[in-house]
Amino acid sequence: MRGAPGGIVVLAGGVGGARFLLGVREHARASGREVTAVVNVGDDAWISGLRLCPDLDSVMYTLGGAADEERGWGRREESYRVSAELLAYGVGWPWFTLGDLDLGTLVARTGLLREGLPLSEATRRLAARWQLGVELLPASDDEAETHVVVPREDGRGSEELHFQEWWVRHRASREPSAFVTRGARPPAPAPGVLAAIASAEVVLIAPSNPVVSIGTILAIPGVVEALRGTEAPVVGVSPLIGGAALRGMAELCLRTIGVRPDAASVALHYGARSEAGILDGWLLDPADGELSPALSQAGITPLVRPILFTSLAETAAIAADAVALGA
Repeated sequence: MRGAPGGIVVLAGGVGGARFLLGVREHARASGREVTAVVNVGDDAWISGLRLCPDLDSVMYTLGGAADEERGWGRREESYRVSAELLAYGVGWPWFTLGDLDLGTLVARTGLLREGLPLSEATRRLAARWQLGVELLPASDDEAETHVVVPREDGRGSEELHFQEWWVRHRASREPSAFVTRGARPPAPAPGVLAAIASAEVVLIAPSNPVVSIGTILAIPGVVEALRGTEAPVVGVSPLIGGAALRGMAELCLRTIGVRPDAASVALHYGARSEAGILDGWLLDPADGELSPALSQAGITPLVRPILFTSLAETAAIAADAVALGA
């Protein structure tokens, strides 16, 4: 593997990606590197006239020290008076409750967007408050929302639901047949995304959902080509341990697109760069160690080590090992 001078670029989703980024930032501080996070925007939505960007906000709150660790999402010490008022007016999504502090972020973001700023610039201004120690980039400035094709409740054909409705309202209980991106036009990478990948020392793929988080980033035209063309090594961390995701519905999403839900199959789904994929290396847990020969055969260098985020120090050690594997 080979690396060019530069920092660490991380492709990430929401909660899991945010926790991984805590470790990456800790390692980067110790090693004198800079970190750029390219974050999924497929979960974004308009709600009560406000722009919701849950993955960007999860990363921002987590790195800013304001995330609710017990719930795993949103801000800590929240109140819900505004959501109660919206419900009383019969507007919004009554099954999607946002706290007052969280709504403050949405109001600020929407105001910036209404002024004509792209999402990347709005994100930069919001993130400046928190002094994240990480450059936070949306994967795209364009609206490119993930929708899920599911059977109609009356059994007559199928319909599309926004990912948030499928996941939050229906708890993924309606069996998906496909995931599609909806927007006014094909999304383009946000300013800085392709340049960050091109100049990186190493690119890390966070253990986020391979289909609706990392997969939506990779679906943006130009991103896969940038990963294949960069001088930096590309190393991923498995989102599955023993065939199960620690959070979310990665197994169901993988089965929907015809990928077996195990650590090796996810890596093979991304593919080896030597075979027109994106990966040079892959970290997988000892529970999946017997799968590592299949990766070596496919041209992906495996590293078997515990990948559970048990502490900040351990998460930083995982990030350090991923960077070292690239070196």
